[in-house]
Amino acid sequence: MSMGGIRRRCSQSVKIGSVLLGNAAPIVVQSMTNTDTTDINATTRQVHELAEAGSELVRITVNTPQAAIAVPKIRARLDSLGCRVPLIGDFHYNGHRLLSEFTDCAKALAKYRINPGNVGRGELDPFTVMIAAAVRYEKPVRIGVNWGSLDQKLVVRMMDENSRLDEPLEVRAVTRAALIASALQSAERAEQLGLAHDRIVLSCKVSEVQDLIAVYRALSQQCDYALHLGLTEAGMGSKGIVASTAALAVLLQEGIGDTIRVSLTPDPKGARTTEVLVAQEILQTMGLRAFAPMVVACPGCGRTTSTVFQELAQTIQDYLRAQMPVWRQSYSGVEQMSVAVMGCIVNGPGESKLANIGISLPGTGELPSAPVYVDGEKVTTLRGDNIATEFTRIVEEYVARNYAKH
Repeated sequence: MSMGGIRRRCSQSVKIGSVLLGNAAPIVVQSMTNTDTTDINATTRQVHELAEAGSELVRITVNTPQAAIAVPKIRARLDSLGCRVPLIGDFHYNGHRLLSEFTDCAKALAKYRINPGNVGRGELDPFTVMIAAAVRYEKPVRIGVNWGSLDQKLVVRMMDENSRLDEPLEVRAVTRAALIASALQSAERAEQLGLAHDRIVLSCKVSEVQDLIAVYRALSQQCDYALHLGLTEAGMGSKGIVASTAALAVLLQEGIGDTIRVSLTPDPKGARTTEVLVAQEILQTMGLRAFAPMVVACPGCGRTTSTVFQELAQTIQDYLRAQMPVWRQSYSGVEQMSVAVMGCIVNGPGESKLANIGISLPGTGELPSAPVYVDGEKVTTLRGDNIATEFTRIVEEYVARNYAKH
C-alpha cells in the first residue's frame, strides 16, 4: 500500500478492540499511562486525556493484584465517559498469575503486552499460561522484546555460537540478532500454542537510533507480523523528540511500521499527552496521516523584531489543537486544513496564498496592516489590536463553511 508517496510493507492485519492496525490500515498512534493503575480516578483521567489528544490505543501497567482488580473498573469508567479507546495490559514477571486469577481484568483488556525476557519463572511455564489466556479470551498479543530485559540464556547461547565463527560479529550485532530471534521464536511458539497469526504484534525496542533502524530493517524482512515501532527510553525534551523522530522517520519512510509510540520522559510538570502530539506530528509532516490542521510559520529574522507573529502562531496552533476533539465530531476533513502565520513581506504573501488560510503580519518598518488570504485570494486586511480574535473568527467561518458533515 502507498501512503504519502511511501510504499508500505505488507503486514498482517490485527484487530485490537475497534482499532485495526497493519496492512492497509493507517499507522496507529499509541501511548502509555504513568499513573498508579490502582488509582482508578487518576488512571481513568489520564487515559481519557491521552485519547482526547489522539492516542488510539493506551497501555496501562498491570503489575499487582490490586492493579488487576482496578482494570475493569477503569474500563467501565471510560465507557461511561464515552471513551472507547482500547486498553492494553502491560505485564512483566507475574502476568501469568494475574491473567489466570483475575478473569475480569483479562476480559476488559483489548490486548496483552508480553516481554519474553521477563515473563517470570515458576512451576507452570508463564509464557504458555499467558498465551492460553489470550487464546481463551480471543485477545491479540504484542510480543515486546526489549534491549534492557533480553533473555540472557538466549544471549549467552548466541554469543557462544558467534565466538566459534571464523569471523565473529561484534557484540552489538549479536545482541541485535538476539532481539530478533527472541521475537520470532516467541511468536512461533505462541502460534504453536494456538494463538492465531493475525493476533500477534511484534516489537524489538532499543534506545539507540542506529540500532533501532538496523533491527527493524532485518525484522521486517523475516516476517509479516504487524510491527510496533518505538525508541525505548528516548529521553526528555528535545533530545527525546529528536531521537525518536530520527529513528522512526527513517523506518516509516521505508514503509516499516504499523503502530508507533514516542517514549518521552515527561517534564516533572509536563503533560503526558506531549508524546501523542509528537507521534502525530511525525506522521503528519511525513504525509502519512493527518490529525489536526497544520500551522506554517516563519522562524523570524531581523525583519521581524516584533513578537506579534510568534504570539499569533502559538495562539492559532493551540486553538486548532483544542478544537479538534469537537471538530472531529462535526466536521469531515478539517484535519487536512493548512494555516499560515507569517511575519513579513518577504515570504508572507506567498506562503499565505499556498495555505487554505494565511495571514502576513507586518515586519519591522512595514505598514501596520495584515492581509489575509483564503484559498489563494486576498479577502481582507486586518489592523489594530484585535488581529488574533478577527483571524480566529475567519478560521472558524472557513471550517464551518468547508468541512461541515452533510
